[in-house]
Amino acid sequence: MSFYIGREASKLWKRICSETTVEINLLAENWKYLLVGLVCQYIHGLAARGVHYFHKPGPILQDVGFFLLPELGQDKAYISETLFTTIFISFALWTFHPFILKSRKIYTVLIWCRVLAFLFASQILRIITFYSTQLPGPNYHCREGSKLATLPRPDNILEVLVINFPHGVLYGCGDLIFSSHMIFTLTFVRTYQKYGTRRSIKQLAWLLAVIQSLLIVASRKHYTVDVVVAWYTVNLVVFFVDKKLPELPDRSIAASAALLPLSNKDKDKDGRNKEENYKLLNGNSGDPADRRQRSQINGKITDDGNTHHTDSSMNSA
Repeated sequence: MSFYIGREASKLWKRICSETTVEINLLAENWKYLLVGLVCQYIHGLAARGVHYFHKPGPILQDVGFFLLPELGQDKAYISETLFTTIFISFALWTFHPFILKSRKIYTVLIWCRVLAFLFASQILRIITFYSTQLPGPNYHCREGSKLATLPRPDNILEVLVINFPHGVLYGCGDLIFSSHMIFTLTFVRTYQKYGTRRSIKQLAWLLAVIQSLLIVASRKHYTVDVVVAWYTVNLVVFFVDKKLPELPDRSIAASAALLPLSNKDKDKDGRNKEENYKLLNGNSGDPADRRQRSQINGKITDDGNTHHTDSSMNSA
């Protein structure tokens, strides 16, 4: 039993090391895209902080969602945040599954480049929208009489640039149309819908997105229009941006071997190393009958005996 555990642990360690080498090479090529994506997240937070200075609390607008869904109350407002955190962490962990699992079809660095591109395009539209018209916030801390409903005039630019994370994010007002929570949720769900492998999890993800929408309205964090606009805007943004981005490369032996650097000693054993890396990165057994070419067609893996040729490149997202 101990021998079996030791053998499996050794395989897992080799798999992690092999995947780490691949991802480091991809990170060296694509770090600029990741950095730009992270900077855009900061700009979005800065814009949301800035609109809070213009927020004017007032009577809550008439809303069909408020009429249909009972108000959860301040003591239960954490429910929607808990679900959103669960969705966020689950997706983040899934993007790192190639380091652990045998079966994988994504590269962690490239999938995050793609996700950040979707988020940036959606958030640019969101910034334009909530600066165009400021609505009185329905959240409890944004209502008349709340000290957090308005922000005092900043003494210096540093007060604005710091954003006051996470307090400024959790207690912001004025950045309503459309919901930032739904931007992240729908982007994650759409990404897993295309690159995930388990149908049951895909169905669960869409169900959780619907539940998240209802909880946001029931918590009075957004008007119904904020959620509705997010549903069709984010889906359309992901659809069109995805068509402009190069498809993720398949995880075939050729693609995997091309990413793994070889020393002079390794070059003498090139064939054996490629075979070993192929098994580590794609989870194939040593049986020659299982060494079928895996190709990716429109984001799906085919595992039949025929070879499909694709034009996917190693360009980053």
